[in-house]
Amino acid sequence: MKTVSTKNAPAAIGPYAQGIIVNGMFYSSGQIPLTASGELVEGDIVAQTNQVFENLKAVLKEAGSSLNHVVKTTVFLADMNDFAAMNEVYASHFGDHKPARSAIEVARLPKDVKVEIEVIAVVE
Repeated sequence: MKTVSTKNAPAAIGPYAQGIIVNGMFYSSGQIPLTASGELVEGDIVAQTNQVFENLKAVLKEAGSSLNHVVKTTVFLADMNDFAAMNEVYASHFGDHKPARSAIEVARLPKDVKVEIEVIAVVE
C-alpha cells in the first residue's frame, strides 16, 4: 500500500490518509469543501461541490490518476433536495465519463457541510 498526500488539497482532519493506492487502484477518503489551506467554502451546494471536485482532482493527480480514470464514486448529501444542483456540477466535471455512483442522504457531515464525495480510480 502507498499513502497519497498532497498540499494541494486539505489535510486530513482525523487519523486517516487523503488516499491509498493498492494493486493499481486509488481509494480516496471523502473530500469536503475545504480549501487546500483548510478554510471552509461557505455557500450553496454548487460552490461546495465545485470545491470538492478541486480537492478530488488534486489527490487523484498526486496518485497518478484523474477523473477520467474514476470507476466509482460515493456522494454523501446533507439534503437530497440538493441532488439536482449537485448532479449538474458533478456532470460538468466528469463530462462524457460516467463512473458508477451511489448518492446517499446522511444525517450530518463533518463541519456541517452540504456534500462529501469519495472516489475509486485506476492508477496507470
